[in-house]
Amino acid sequence: MPPYRIAVIPGDGIGKEVIPEGMRVLESAGKRFGITFEWDHRDWSCEHFHKHGRMMPEGALETIKKHDAIFLGAVGFPGVPDHVSLWQLLIPIRREFNQYVNLRPVRVLRGMTSPLAGRTAKDIDFYVVRENVEGEYSQVGGRMNAGTDDEMAMQNSIFTRKGTDRVLKYAFELALTRPKKHVTSATKSNGIFHTMPFWDERFAEMKKKYPGIRADQYHIDILCAHFVQHPDWFDVVVGSNLFGDILSDLGPAVAGSIGIAPAANINPEKQFPSMFEPVHGSAPDIAGKGIANPVGTIWCGAMMLEHLGHKDAAAAVIDAIEGALAEPRARTRDIGGTATTAECGQFIADAVSK
Repeated sequence: MPPYRIAVIPGDGIGKEVIPEGMRVLESAGKRFGITFEWDHRDWSCEHFHKHGRMMPEGALETIKKHDAIFLGAVGFPGVPDHVSLWQLLIPIRREFNQYVNLRPVRVLRGMTSPLAGRTAKDIDFYVVRENVEGEYSQVGGRMNAGTDDEMAMQNSIFTRKGTDRVLKYAFELALTRPKKHVTSATKSNGIFHTMPFWDERFAEMKKKYPGIRADQYHIDILCAHFVQHPDWFDVVVGSNLFGDILSDLGPAVAGSIGIAPAANINPEKQFPSMFEPVHGSAPDIAGKGIANPVGTIWCGAMMLEHLGHKDAAAAVIDAIEGALAEPRARTRDIGGTATTAECGQFIADAVSK
């Protein structure tokens, strides 16, 4: 089997510390399961912006569009406005490569404790499927009369039938592989007049095609409350770009720590590379200290392996992660341990190799 070509973008802050640990574990899994990788490092980042006035070179995406996957650390750092760093790197990758599904698993891993009293792994095990390329995160809109009392800003949401249907279809197909076979839709059609009723109509049409799947919907406000009060209700939760973004951070917090949460930006048809990135961000307050938790990145590596068709290797990485989380000397400080970033990564890599 030829090596997988992986574009590596450590990015900013702790991304530069956790990505090497993710690569270390992937290499360990590769040796055990006969998988090889060709790492293509790219320095696209806020540091690149300061040097060159842009987050990545012109034509950068053309150079990686034939790669098998993208491994991203974090984007954003003080000195570069968030809307600049995001819209010049992360969002162009998602849209240029049609990564229209953002997938985030929500699980209480062995060794972790949910902040919700009495909730365990059997109560919290679901996915959030977020529409990733349109919806509320559009560039349609603008400002007028800047600096005057009549200043105004307008932001338009874009919901297409094609874009809505394909992410709903992905959610229902995912539910077919799950024990509960249940899809929940996030909406707000009682307050958002055009786009959310449209979303609800497409959801109703899609569920007709999956008679074996239980389907329901909640308004986003009460759905957030149910995530906290009744996390055991959920199996696959699907939402628009904005609602999915909110829920996919709330979910990992309910499961124990947003610091270990993974995410995948998926092009399901594999016409372009999918991108795997931890949720935690660049964490400039701890960058360079060697204490960042690499588990989210390593879990992203497991998601990458599964996406590439190596479920056994992915399962081995998850098992090793859970072993590390159950071992105080392998846990980083943010979750009650003493390990450095590298020590945690090495522990997991060693566990995978065995």
